Amino acid sequence: MLQGKTVVLGVGGGIAAYKIPNLVSMLKKLHANVEVIMTKNAGNFITPITFESLTGNKCLMDTFDRNFQYQVEHVELAKRADVFLIAPATANGIAKVAHGIADDMLTTTFLACQAPKLIAPAMNTRMYENPITQDNLKICMKYGMKVIEPAKGRLACGDVGAGKMPEPEELLEYILMEIAYKKDLTGKKILVTAGPTWEAIDPVRYITNHSTGKMGYAVALAAARRGANVTLVSGPVSLKPPLGVNVIPVKSAEEMFEAVKEAAGEQDAVIKAAAVADYTPLVVGTEKTKKGEGDMNLALKRTKDILAWLGANRRPGQFLCGFSMETEHLVDNSKAKLEKKGVDMIVANSLRVEGAGFGTDTNVVTLITRQGVKELEKMSKDKVAHKILDEIFGR
Repeated sequence: MLQGKTVVLGVGGGIAAYKIPNLVSMLKKLHANVEVIMTKNAGNFITPITFESLTGNKCLMDTFDRNFQYQVEHVELAKRADVFLIAPATANGIAKVAHGIADDMLTTTFLACQAPKLIAPAMNTRMYENPITQDNLKICMKYGMKVIEPAKGRLACGDVGAGKMPEPEELLEYILMEIAYKKDLTGKKILVTAGPTWEAIDPVRYITNHSTGKMGYAVALAAARRGANVTLVSGPVSLKPPLGVNVIPVKSAEEMFEAVKEAAGEQDAVIKAAAVADYTPLVVGTEKTKKGEGDMNLALKRTKDILAWLGANRRPGQFLCGFSMETEHLVDNSKAKLEKKGVDMIVANSLRVEGAGFGTDTNVVTLITRQGVKELEKMSKDKVAHKILDEIFGR
């Protein structure tokens, strides 16, 4: 995913520096070239040898180190960077970069770099909340740097509050958001629905389906990484909200319909990947059993058809995409759905195909439009998401 990309990591002098080797390993597994610059104080928490072993590159610390090829090292590295992340960013380090102070290898390279810049503050809560630090962070953002909000919890000093550096997995997400894909969907507004809906029988029980939301979440994340403005209407799932996506949580099909109705008018594309429970249960009476317990009699009322509503109420130029889960006659049934709902594309898959269906990390789909049918091989849901977006936007 990051083949040919150079990630520069600036490691400040904080205890959270111990987390950065894990981030380096993750980046290397994605085939990125990783360059690490440490402050002198960072060397008190972790050694340069650790980073050199993981990256295969020299870990830079001294601006005037003579053991390098003849070039202006900090300028050359700044030119090669695709993204520059300082993590952990101490209060002192933030103050320096906010005011253009370049008195060591890290800050000198950072000042010379024109690539996207990320800062992950990590410090004592009172230091982080100090108005001086907060003003410095605002200055950083004013100059286009992106500040990754610290986590809350117990800090190394024993205090509890904001100031924990996010885990490497979250830092990786910020890097991927910056450089993983070309921003070819910048300016596009996309609405995605994902997950199941719950239709309550009583205060305890409900009717639902097996949807996990993985496919819809993959589409939302892929679109965001490509620069789109993404709104995700999500039923109840156990997935982490995608970075850079506006998530609207709902439970029932009615709530999902209202959320879609509210947001759909401003979108360039609407992708309905949610597996909505098609019927709302109605309790119409109870019967006494021999044991004296009450048995519910249920009637089922059809919920509002979100996809059909979208087809009947689309704005000019809007692209509508629905999903179809079939057990037989995949293409024929999906073509019929395409016409009946009045949409532009149906993403169809079968519960009978290995690697497709609910809860899997892969999918096997067929993209059906009025122009033709494209069968895709089994691939990760992330890759399927990009194929769907490519088809929608003609990439």
